Amino acid sequence: MLRCSAPILGAMFFCGVASAQTLPPEAAFGAREGVSGASLSPNGERVAFLAPGKGQSNALFTVPIDGSAPPTRALLASGNPERISRCDWVSDKRLACQIYSVQRGAGQVVNTSSMIAINIDGSDPKLLSRRTNGDALYFNGFGGTIVDLLPGQDGAVLIGRAYVPEARIGKLVESRLEGFGVDRVDTTTLASKRVVNPMRDASEFITDGLGTVRIKGAWELKGDGYTTGVTRYSYRLAGQDGWKDLGEYNSLTRQGFNPYAVDPEENAAYGFMKNNGRLALYKRSLDGSLRDQLVFSHPEVDVDGLIRLGRKRRIVGVSFATDHRQAVYFDENLNKLADGLSKVLPKQPKINFESESADGRKLLIWAGGDTDPGQYYLFDRGTKQLRPLILSRPELADYPLAPMRSVQVRAADGTLIPAYLTLPVGSSGKGVSAIVMPHGGPGARDEWGFDWMAQYYANRGYAVLQPNFRGSTGYGDEWFRNNGFQSWKIAIGDVVDSGRWLVSEGIADPKKLAVLGWSYGGYAALQSGVLAPDLYKAIVAIAPVTDLNGLKEQYRNTATFVEIQRFVGNGPHIREGSPAQNAAAIRAPVMLFHGDVDSNVEVQASRLMADRLTDAGKKPELVIYPALDHDLEDSAVRADMLGKSDAFLRKAMGM
Repeated sequence: MLRCSAPILGAMFFCGVASAQTLPPEAAFGAREGVSGASLSPNGERVAFLAPGKGQSNALFTVPIDGSAPPTRALLASGNPERISRCDWVSDKRLACQIYSVQRGAGQVVNTSSMIAINIDGSDPKLLSRRTNGDALYFNGFGGTIVDLLPGQDGAVLIGRAYVPEARIGKLVESRLEGFGVDRVDTTTLASKRVVNPMRDASEFITDGLGTVRIKGAWELKGDGYTTGVTRYSYRLAGQDGWKDLGEYNSLTRQGFNPYAVDPEENAAYGFMKNNGRLALYKRSLDGSLRDQLVFSHPEVDVDGLIRLGRKRRIVGVSFATDHRQAVYFDENLNKLADGLSKVLPKQPKINFESESADGRKLLIWAGGDTDPGQYYLFDRGTKQLRPLILSRPELADYPLAPMRSVQVRAADGTLIPAYLTLPVGSSGKGVSAIVMPHGGPGARDEWGFDWMAQYYANRGYAVLQPNFRGSTGYGDEWFRNNGFQSWKIAIGDVVDSGRWLVSEGIADPKKLAVLGWSYGGYAALQSGVLAPDLYKAIVAIAPVTDLNGLKEQYRNTATFVEIQRFVGNGPHIREGSPAQNAAAIRAPVMLFHGDVDSNVEVQASRLMADRLTDAGKKPELVIYPALDHDLEDSAVRADMLGKSDAFLRKAMGM
């Protein structure tokens, strides 16, 4: 039996947060998630988490779970441009953090990263990334990644590191090491020992969770080092050093076996591979036989999530999304616990096991739902006690949120398109202002749960429909087609039909129907205006792709150029499927938002779209946010975007 006790950390974490109702909606809903990346220390006595600050800044905090002391800030990233992406416990007193930055340099947007180890009180910071000097033959901005936490080896980890050859004028080459390799690093003394020699084409390494590297991935390279989307995998027999062929995986076609983890007891790799056109979980023997065994498949959707837990990252289950994300646990104890939690937390049906102590006694759990942005809990297996810890979004604590429900939209050819509908709280759901909000990607899908943008617009009185149009992932090959760019007519046709469905069902006032999206969703919003000029009365596009040839050219001087070329493709769709090439067809008012250091979709895409619309006699509104990237990770900027887009929609649709 589970018992739920009073919060022990909530007031301590958020005593400085103003009541949600004192914040305007755009500020409350636009606020970045208050807590992310939370994890338990190995001894289960402290929680570490990341919290946002002003602008793009964020910080690492640690706090004792018994509430005996307030949170301690161990590390601060200014956001100009450094940000902390994640932190892992390497001992009870020390963490290793990955730092990344996006900035413009030499005329292009550059992504760089680094790794830092630091004590829980912020003392003894050490750079774990390999230092480069003036003798390096070229620049490499990759700062490394943790490959294995080495349970039981206090403070030491396996790190995947990039090696750049070095030379000095007038002397012989001093270091010929080049590529990606693995080192064992003591995070306090920085003593380092090479575990796997660097290889130029290596892209990833997978361990057994006990410190032994069993699998390596190597890019297939073309020409002068262009990736093709194909990764060739090799493995080691238990107790041996030589590499043997494991197979290959093509990320563009999703063909082949894609390994994610190694189970040392089974001596097998777990990964995803197609079964009847849909991804399924398989395990492949690493004993030399390469025998495959189907572990779990679903007849309707892709099985795409491997659930792992603990410092050894043991495999405990699998997940997939139908209308809701579901989990199947191989661990019977976790299965029973998940069932018990669903009864104790009926309003928070999305439950994730985030972290556990080294002895397995304590579990950090996150739970949330469509009308609940989520909360962290601590569960003690011994006492069976569940204690609330931290709210994910305290700014929304007093705001009523709108339920999200699954619906099916009938497309023009009769195909039923799965979608999610969020109606304004208290609304009759008839004749209201409405927004169709296609997701980004296009290699993605929307899922049931809290969505800060959908909830904001619902709060402002709009019905929001999020279609998983054909071209979305998650539903198998037949649904994915040739992705949402090459098969744009089908994908955008589904987005258009989603708007028509809202009208035909009586949900939307046809004079107050808009389309809004981010990234590929922004592209879909604009291209919907090309395909059906009279349907949508307003278009909002955030960081959109606007020209397919321009998207390919953006990556010309990167290693992924060939990969992007193949993904976007060639042919008539390059012009026909580019909103900027067909701007004259768009009749609805258009508003564009973009960060000017976006490395996913360059800001030039929105500038081009605005120019082409202006040339066609339109009056687009373009908002550019300085020093921000694709995700606009700044609460004030997100609030500004929400507020301005709402005002634009109201004006354009006469609300």
